[in-house]
Amino acid sequence: MHVAFVNPQGNFDPNDSYLASHPDFGGQLVYVREVARTLEQLGHKVDILTRRIVDSDWPEFSAETDAYPGHPNLSIVRIPCGPDGFLPKEELWPHLGEWVEGVARWYGGSWPGLWTGHYADGGLCAALLEEKSGIPFTFTGHSLGAWKLDLLLEGSEELSTADARYNFGARIQAERTALARSAAIVSNSAAERREQYDHPAYRDLAGPERDDRFAVIPPGVDLKIFDPEARSPCEDEVRARILSAHERDIAPHRRNLPAVIAWSRLDPKKNHLALVRAFAHSPELRERANLLLITRGLDEPLRDAGDATEEQKVVLQDVVSEIERSDLWGCVSAFNLSGQVALAALYRWGADSGGVFCLPAEYEPFGLTVVEAMAVGLPVVATQNGGPREITDEGQAGLLADPHDPTDIAAQLLHLLSEENTWQAYADRGRERAQRVYSWRRTAEGYLQLYEEISQGHRRGDTALPIPEFIRRPDTLPRLQGWEAG
Repeated sequence: MHVAFVNPQGNFDPNDSYLASHPDFGGQLVYVREVARTLEQLGHKVDILTRRIVDSDWPEFSAETDAYPGHPNLSIVRIPCGPDGFLPKEELWPHLGEWVEGVARWYGGSWPGLWTGHYADGGLCAALLEEKSGIPFTFTGHSLGAWKLDLLLEGSEELSTADARYNFGARIQAERTALARSAAIVSNSAAERREQYDHPAYRDLAGPERDDRFAVIPPGVDLKIFDPEARSPCEDEVRARILSAHERDIAPHRRNLPAVIAWSRLDPKKNHLALVRAFAHSPELRERANLLLITRGLDEPLRDAGDATEEQKVVLQDVVSEIERSDLWGCVSAFNLSGQVALAALYRWGADSGGVFCLPAEYEPFGLTVVEAMAVGLPVVATQNGGPREITDEGQAGLLADPHDPTDIAAQLLHLLSEENTWQAYADRGRERAQRVYSWRRTAEGYLQLYEEISQGHRRGDTALPIPEFIRRPDTLPRLQGWEAG
């Protein structure tokens, strides 16, 4: 099999430059890289198609082709379009038609056997490449524009302002095109399929009656990194940073207590405040554990927000107000860690000390951090809303809590922290489920199964929805005239 991953935004290189540290180099790039590398290891030829950047500030992405060491049949192919310099994804739309023409010239008629488009721009380009080549494509949305627009409008941003800033009109048209014309739509979880794609912006193309269009293929975790027995080169450094944060923030008589660890971006929807309130409302929880909030890029955010964004500052202000009101100083710490290797080391420390991972998000479409903690053997308490219900096998491999009820969050944490046998049972079940269900090999095999179904004619897209005109006429980017929220 020869498969091409269609990813105009962000970029890829052997050193994973900027990965997870820039808005255009987020989780979808990790996903594509891991599925591509695993498919190559399984004996297939793989191309990652992205945009070439010739810019002294971005020297990593100037070569026409690149490769990952140890993967001889995996190529990174960079196709130029628009100006030479880096462009954020919101500014790529007028140049995607040119990019697709460049991809077509690169292959010269010797097409791959399957296109797989990722994110809205990749999905739209894959649809246009299918039109040119006759080769079908799959679409993995990763996140959908309509939901982001809803969040911005909830924050009182005007529709016209948000649309002009993020080009939502183009993005949502692109997503609708990819949904309609793809041979299969890949979702991370049944919850994501059921809830994210039922937004009014997509419902006519991807509503509940269109289940046959979807394939649920969960992403994996790197089980070599998230391994209970692994010891990375930064293991001692991470533990030293944890110790330093304890000495700074945690009262001396509490420093040997286990920790409730929370790692997610500082976003109101991630619901850090409810977790702090769980400690505020439960003296028993305070007696048994400390709370560690991991904040990427912010070293001492509870006392100095520093370079935090305005949204992050709002979250931190609420958290600090609750800490002060409930006199939680001395049992809460927040500090900076970033990168999967450091995160795995943190989780190993947490497991060694009898701690628990907690994700109290109001809603979580999937919940990869939950899987990563489980894989290391750190028991989890996660939101009952969304993907974690599926990840934990309906609460069999991890506990679920009502994110709007701090008392319930505290009760679930105490269930693990109060009984050693219970803690160990969930640690074992979580680790076994993560290793069995959430490997990148399983993800890659899901794409191979789709390829077989597509090649046998069991899955096909609907070409009745036309390709948006703006990809051929970039001066006609669409604008939203009205909006129905999900």
